[in-house]
Amino acid sequence: MANNNFKETIEKMGESSSLGSGYKEYVAGMLAGVATVIVGHPFDTVKVKLQKHNTEANGGKYKNGLHCATRILKTEGVKGLYRGATSSFLGMAFESSLAFGIYSQTKQLLQGGFQSDKPQPQAIIPAAAFAGSVISSILCPTELVKCRMQVQGTDSLVSYSSRYSNPLDCAIKTVKADGLTGIFRGGYSTLLRESLGNASFFTTYEYVRYYMHLQLKDASPDWTHMIDVGIGIMSGGLGGIACWCVVLPFDVAKTIIQTTPDKISTTNPFWVLTAIYRRSGLKGCYAGLGPTIVRAFPANAAAIVTWELAVKMLGIKRA
Repeated sequence: MANNNFKETIEKMGESSSLGSGYKEYVAGMLAGVATVIVGHPFDTVKVKLQKHNTEANGGKYKNGLHCATRILKTEGVKGLYRGATSSFLGMAFESSLAFGIYSQTKQLLQGGFQSDKPQPQAIIPAAAFAGSVISSILCPTELVKCRMQVQGTDSLVSYSSRYSNPLDCAIKTVKADGLTGIFRGGYSTLLRESLGNASFFTTYEYVRYYMHLQLKDASPDWTHMIDVGIGIMSGGLGGIACWCVVLPFDVAKTIIQTTPDKISTTNPFWVLTAIYRRSGLKGCYAGLGPTIVRAFPANAAAIVTWELAVKMLGIKRA
C-alpha cells in the first residue's frame, strides 16, 4: 500500500504542469541521494573513523573495518553508525539532486540534442566533471559537519567540553572558532574528489548500462522490469567502485583536513597525502578502502535504481 502511494505521488509530480522536465531530473536525483544515505551511511561512518584514526603518527587504532564497526556498535549502538546522518541526508539530497540534474542537462547540451544509445565520452566526462565541481562547494560544509560528528564518538579522545551535541551545534562552533571560511575547510580536496569521482562514476555507469542492454536486448519482454533493475544494480554498483578506487586518497586527505583541531595546518591535499605516505605508505593513502568498497556497490546501486525508477515515473526522456 505504501509503495502504491509513493508511486502515485511521483506520477502526479510528473503530470504536474508546473514541473518542467529539467526540474523533474533534479527531483529524481534528490530521491537517489536519500536512497544512498539510507544504505551507505553506516559504511561511511566506519570509513571516516578509519581515515581519521588509522593515519595518525601513533599507529592504527582499528585493526580493520569490521573491528571498527564492532567497536562502534559496542560503545554507541546502531545509532553510532548513523552519527552525522542528519547533515549527510541534507548534503546528499542536494548533492545528488544537483549531480544528476546538472549532469543530465549538460550532457544533453554537449550532445546538441542528439539522441544516442551509445555513450558519448566527449559529453559524459566534461558533463560529469562539471556537475562534480558545482556540488563540491555545497557538499564541503555538510561533509565537514558530518565528519566532525562521526569522529568524536564515545570512544574518541575528544574532550567532553569540545564535543558537538548535534550538527547545528557543530556548524555554529566551527564558524565561531574559525570564521565563515572555516566551514569550507577542505574545499579543494572536495573539488578534486567530486569532479574526478563523478567523471569516473558516470562514465562507468553509462558504459556498463549500454553493454548490458546490448547483451540482454533479446530477453523476454516479461522480464523487462527485472532486467532494468538488475542493470541498474550492476551499473550503479560498478560505477561506485570505479569512482572510489580513483578518488579515495583525496577523500582521506579531506577527512584529515576537516577534522584536525589545528587551524594553521595545511589544507593542501597533496601535502597531506605526502605526509601520510611517508608514515603509512600507500595503505595509509587508501585508509578505509574496505568499508568504502563494501559501501560503494549497494549505496550507488540503490541510487541508480531509485534514479531510473523516478525517471520513468516522471516521464523523463533519457538522452
